[in-house]
Amino acid sequence: MSDALLQARGLTKRYGARLACADVSFDLDPGEVLAIVGESGSGKSTLLSLIATELQPNSGSVSYRMRDGILRDLGLLSEAERRALMRTDWGFVRQDAAKGLRMAVSAGGNVGERLMGAGARHYGTIRGTALDWLAKVEIAADRVDDPPTRFSGGMRQRLQIARNLVTGPRLVLMDEPTSGLDVSVQARLLDLIRGLVAELGLAVIIVTHDLAVARLLSHRVMVMRAGRVIETGLTDQVLDDPREPYTQLLVSSVLAA
Repeated sequence: MSDALLQARGLTKRYGARLACADVSFDLDPGEVLAIVGESGSGKSTLLSLIATELQPNSGSVSYRMRDGILRDLGLLSEAERRALMRTDWGFVRQDAAKGLRMAVSAGGNVGERLMGAGARHYGTIRGTALDWLAKVEIAADRVDDPPTRFSGGMRQRLQIARNLVTGPRLVLMDEPTSGLDVSVQARLLDLIRGLVAELGLAVIIVTHDLAVARLLSHRVMVMRAGRVIETGLTDQVLDDPREPYTQLLVSSVLAA
């Protein structure tokens, strides 16, 4: 019997005649990092939205092992149960940090708001925890009352990470978290993510077009093309010895760059 934290079975999503995601199935174990890679339009972001229940599949299901050990179909949760899960046991780090943050709320408020959503009420404790998490993501304490509008792109992403991790989730979804950042900022952010994932034992599903990000962060890779998973396996195995011609092309294009 599988002890998977998350199970996807037969996930399919159509937009009219276009098949955006076709019969995708996989298990994710506790503490495992899975990278979903492919070119733009391959279906990887659609798959992530299906997993996050932001899109409804035409067929298939996503099940998650709750803290009581019971595996539940996310499609059968009540709205209140789903919202409670997303603000406590799950995180979602978005490509555009402005979509994952409250841009008019202070940095401390962004972190504290998620704590309050999980039931925290004591102001001193909330602010203290927010300051601790800002330090973890390398944001100075004297920026705690600044809104994200005053932050650089890299700082916004680090704040978004703090906001998502403060409640101790077991699963974090990441959608191109380093896209659009300068190379030096990307490297710093990736080091931070890798350290926190290892320290906290997080399970992560990360969507990326960057194979270097997949290699650095993930244990396992799924390669998507035209909505289908065409190859999957251990990260080093897939990237060093790809079987499928499309994966070989992806890898060779990186080596040639």
